[in-house]
Amino acid sequence: MPIPVYIPANGGRCGHLDQLRDVEPDSPDSCQDCRATGGRWLHLRECLTCGHVGCCDNSQNRHATAHWRATGHALIRSYETGEVWAWCYPDEAMLLPADV
Repeated sequence: MPIPVYIPANGGRCGHLDQLRDVEPDSPDSCQDCRATGGRWLHLRECLTCGHVGCCDNSQNRHATAHWRATGHALIRSYETGEVWAWCYPDEAMLLPADV
C-alpha cells in the first residue's frame, strides 16, 4: 500500500505530513487498549505513522489521543467505513485525501 497523500482542508496548515508512512493497522476492528482494560469504544482512529488503532475522543478512554501524547505521532485517520478524513493533532487541522 503506498503512502497516502493528504492535504489540509479549508485552507488549514499542517507541518507534520512528513510523518505519513505506509502502515498496516494493528487491529482489524477494535481498540486493543480498550480490550485490554475491558473498556468500550465508539469510533476508531488509525495512526498514520505506525498503524496503531485507538478509540476516538468521544470514547471514555481516548486512546488515539493518548497514543499521540505518548509517541508524538501527530497524524490519524478515521478508521470508520465510508469516512476519508484525517487529523493533525498539534496543528488541529482536518486533512482530506488529495484525490477527493
